[in-house]
Amino acid sequence: MQQAKKLIENYYQAFNNGDMDTFLSLLTDDVVHDINQGDREQGKAAFAQFMQKMNHHYREQLVDMVVMANEAGSRAAAEFVVLGEYLNTDEGLPEANGQKYRLPAGAFFDIRDGKVARVTNYYNLGDWIAQVDPQ
Repeated sequence: MQQAKKLIENYYQAFNNGDMDTFLSLLTDDVVHDINQGDREQGKAAFAQFMQKMNHHYREQLVDMVVMANEAGSRAAAEFVVLGEYLNTDEGLPEANGQKYRLPAGAFFDIRDGKVARVTNYYNLGDWIAQVDPQ
């Protein structure tokens, strides 16, 4: 359990540091990525491409992190708050002009051989849209 929690803490520390090499090294080659309210992608290359796109459109730091894991260390979850800035307009979403947002979020993980084998992310897209495009 402690190894699983440490893995997830390291995963998010690398994210917060913008260290994509370390971040991606914590994934299995066949990692499954369930995108919030979107598709399921598989493989480290697809995940790297997704992160490249995200880092172009958004600058984010994750705070107030709570990490939980099952006793076997095969599954974990994290709850956190995303502090972000919308940098460049993402297709199908409101226009970006540096809007700041604060968004509760969470993720669920499968762990295999000391690496993340699946990550499923969740946040409320409607809440995010209301923050960046108040009408």
